[in-house]
Order: sequence, then structure tokens, then C-alpha cells
Amino acid sequence: MAAAKALIASAPEFQAALLGWYRAHRRRLPWREEPSLYKTVVSEFMLQQTQVKTMLPYFARWLDALPGFPSLAAASEEEVVKLWEGLGYYTRARNLHKLARALVALPEMPRTRDAWLELPGIGPYTSAAITSIAFGAPAAVVDGNVVRILARLAADGTAWRDTTSAGKDLTPLADALLNHAEPGDHNQAMMELGATVCTRHNPLCTVCPVRAFCAACRAGEPEAYPKLAAKVIEARTVVRAWCRRATDGALLLHKTDSSARRLAGQHELPSAEHLGLDPSALARKDTLLATKKRGITRFSFTEPIHALEPAGLPRPISTGLVWVAPAELDGVLMSGPHRRWVRELIARA
Repeated sequence: MAAAKALIASAPEFQAALLGWYRAHRRRLPWREEPSLYKTVVSEFMLQQTQVKTMLPYFARWLDALPGFPSLAAASEEEVVKLWEGLGYYTRARNLHKLARALVALPEMPRTRDAWLELPGIGPYTSAAITSIAFGAPAAVVDGNVVRILARLAADGTAWRDTTSAGKDLTPLADALLNHAEPGDHNQAMMELGATVCTRHNPLCTVCPVRAFCAACRAGEPEAYPKLAAKVIEARTVVRAWCRRATDGALLLHKTDSSARRLAGQHELPSAEHLGLDPSALARKDTLLATKKRGITRFSFTEPIHALEPAGLPRPISTGLVWVAPAELDGVLMSGPHRRWVRELIARA
């Protein structure tokens, strides 16, 4: 592609423009202002599927409780996941925990991308980010932000199935543009540019430091790239119960088995299925307390919450159902949405 070849030919000028902008305009983030390998690793794990503004308070709380790899490795899984509560995608927390335990068992910290790829929870993107930022390894990162930038720079009209397949195709271009003298700052600059300037919608082309190199900008259609297949969203309904004991105010919750692949050990308002009830038996108009909506990956969930008296529960109650006293609710692991719903309904009671 002609645009990509021209871009690669002007790589030194591109690198200089990008790096100059980054050093003048980057956001002052804690893992950048006082960098360390540990902060880099934790931030990279937290930023997967999560925006910076959302993860910042979690990052601060995490560093206060677990300031380094040894303390993280020594912590229990329950403590680790509780600190992560509300960030979602809890596999990240468990993988970070496993990674810390693997690292403290090594005689020294690995420094190469290949060595990091052998560790728990580390994939191509994470290994490139960590080793380039912490050790200056010449490895280009290609995440969703970088895919968007590269596709626009080259005006690449390939119709990709998803960001992952686009990333694989665009990795050679990312490698060709990498600043080998400053790989860590280059990678952070690319990610920063995608997060703050070359955004998915309404990109700020007029203030972009590399607009002179961008074929999509010259054509006046940056939002046309990258060309990704539309996600197919599947709608699902989960009918949930709000059941409290009159004697002590305890709330009935369902606790996911600790061996579950997703949401292990988490508490949530029980669904009709958890209770062994037909959803239609629980979902009566006169018992509806609230209807909640949320999206998880490719699913759009509608979750009506219905009041249920303890006398209406099947006997015996199903495995996994637990009564939790009001004073103990803050101490149990719960997803962000469920905790908000519980607090809201208790406040309305």
C-alpha cells in the first residue's frame, strides 16, 4: 500500500513529532510520574478493558494495600479479588496474582519479551508493553487504540473481523514505525494519542501531532477507519429475586462456585434459575422493584428484580444460596452493578 510505504519512509520524522507531543502533553499518571516495574505491570493489567479515569482510584487503593510483587504474592486470592471489586473481568486480577507468585519465585526479573510470554496472564500486547516501558525492549504494542491510529495513518481499507485480526495484520507497520531509541515512550505515546486525540468518534485531527503523516486525515474521512465488522449483540433477560428475612434483614444472595471460570466466588442477587423457579413464576407485575440493564461483552442484559418472600422459596434452598446479614454485605465479593443495585434497594426499603 502506497500510504503505508510513504509512512515507513518518513518514520524518523513521524517518531520525532509523536514523541515531542507526548512529552509535552501526556497525562500525568502515577505509573508514569514515579515509574517502577510493578506499577507498569499493575497498570497494564488494570487498563485491559478499562478506561484510565475508571481505574485510577482502584490503582491507588491497590498500591496502598499491595505495594509490590512480594506483598501481592503473599496475599490471599480472596483479598486480591476484593481489591479488584468493581473493575470487572476478574480473570485479570487472578492472573496478576499468579504472575506475582511466579515472579517472586524467580532468581531475577525477566527482561525480554519472550521470557515474559512464558509467565501467567501475559500475552503479546502485555509483554511488549511491559518490556518496552520497563526495560527499553524494542517491541511495538498493538492494542485497540494503536490499531485505530495505524489504520488511519495508512488509510487501510481492509475489512477486518475484529480488532484482534486487525492487530495481527498491522503489527508489521507498528514494528516499522517503532522508535528503537525510545520504545517505551513511543508505545505510551501511541496509546495516549489513541485515547485522547485519535479517538473512535470525532477525532481531534486539527491538534494531532502526526496529521501530516495521516492518509485518512488528508482524505477527510478518519472515522471511516478501521473497517471492523459490526459486533452482533445478543439480548438476554435474567429475572432476579430480592428476598430478605424479616427477622434480621438478611439478604438472600447466590455465591458462584470458586472453581467457576468467570465470576468465581462472587455474590449476586439470585436468578429464578438459581432458586429453582420458572422465571414466569417470579416475574409478576405486582412484585417488580426495578429493571436494570447492562452490557457484558457481546450480550445485552435486561434484569428485572422482583420481591420474593422467604416463604415463597423452594425447600430446601438450592446449593450456592446464602443469607448475608446487612452488616456483612460490604465484606462479601460482589460485582459493581450488583452492589449498586443492592445499595439502591436497601436505601429504598
